[in-house]
Amino acid sequence: MRKLKNSELNRKSTPDFKKADKLPVIVVLDNIRSLNNIGSFFRTGDAFCIQGIYLCGITATPPHREIHKTALGATESVDWKYFEITVEAISHLKKTGYSVIAIEQMDNSISLLDYDFRKHPKTALVFGNEIKGVSDEILPQIDGCIEIPQFGTKHSLNVSVSAGIVLWQFLQQSRK
Repeated sequence: MRKLKNSELNRKSTPDFKKADKLPVIVVLDNIRSLNNIGSFFRTGDAFCIQGIYLCGITATPPHREIHKTALGATESVDWKYFEITVEAISHLKKTGYSVIAIEQMDNSISLLDYDFRKHPKTALVFGNEIKGVSDEILPQIDGCIEIPQFGTKHSLNVSVSAGIVLWQFLQQSRK
């Protein structure tokens, strides 16, 4: 067994990525404060070939040195838009046919293990602030809520780690 060289990974060029079929999902970052987390969202979005990322509120936008540290160039491949107010991003998504799903611990959230993404051909996944979670103002606008099952003592995950878990599940269901 040996590690593959970068030249053996069959990576897409940025122009090829732009033309490629995308996973029908947009990630919405609701007031994410960490530049490293923002960069991680871009890198994960590139890995799963998502349609795009909406950066909202205090979420910083590229170009930024700290975002680029973790994005490793993914800010060039993954399409993104900035919205000053997250509710405006949600409204735009709903008008264009997206189901808007928050990733949050709520009284009526559905376990990620039980959620069927196939019922929603176009999905927007909302990830909230590292401390406060998804903004209260957008909760009346969402179509549903997913919670990642956790079994330890902390009952919280880094927000960008959560994105990787949820997007992996989305990909698995879309391939069936």
